[in-house]
Amino acid sequence: MTETADRPLRVALVDDQPLVRTGFAMVIDSQDDMEVVLQATDGAEAVRELSARSVDVVLMDVRMPRMDGIEATSTLLERLPVERAPKIIVLTTFDLDEYVVAAIRAGASGFLLKDAQPEDLLGAIRTVHRGDAVIAPSATRRLLERVVSTPEPAEQDASVLAELTEREREVLTLMGRGRSNREIGAQLFVAEATVKTHVGRVLAKLGARDRVQAVIIAFETGLVTPGEH
Repeated sequence: MTETADRPLRVALVDDQPLVRTGFAMVIDSQDDMEVVLQATDGAEAVRELSARSVDVVLMDVRMPRMDGIEATSTLLERLPVERAPKIIVLTTFDLDEYVVAAIRAGASGFLLKDAQPEDLLGAIRTVHRGDAVIAPSATRRLLERVVSTPEPAEQDASVLAELTEREREVLTLMGRGRSNREIGAQLFVAEATVKTHVGRVLAKLGARDRVQAVIIAFETGLVTPGEH
């Protein structure tokens, strides 16, 4: 087992299509370091089941009857304490559709296309469990520009950035420009491990669940603006 020494990663599948759940479950259960522990057919069932038991990562379809994945994501992350809240990967048929933008705003850690290759699915689960995003830097830029082009009624007050050091603001700015940790390290002339430490401190100070949420804050406070490179 690679992610946890004592148990596999616990994964939940939420999708109204049985064939999709079955296919994903077969891929996930073939791995020694993860297992499917819960399946739900819609958002309402997912909220009910996940409120009662802990999982590490949820693969959440967005378009479902009764309660869609956006509402389910928002409800779960509001209801559960931070230490129990799972990482949520939104499943979508279309790259960067309006549902994905809404789900990221609701607190999802990224998105995955339903026709992704098995290795991409497994890599995404491991990646979000580590606290990183599962959106490629190029897609992150396009996604976030979509997010800030449809701002929330109350945008972030820039005062949330006050606790960041100058170096942490530099790191967050580069994250917002779609740079990877390696690229940030090269630009700031520091080791990649040092960048990872800075990123962790940025997330903690901003109260962000992961890299994606931190970058959204960077855009909404005006630290980074659409079109910057």
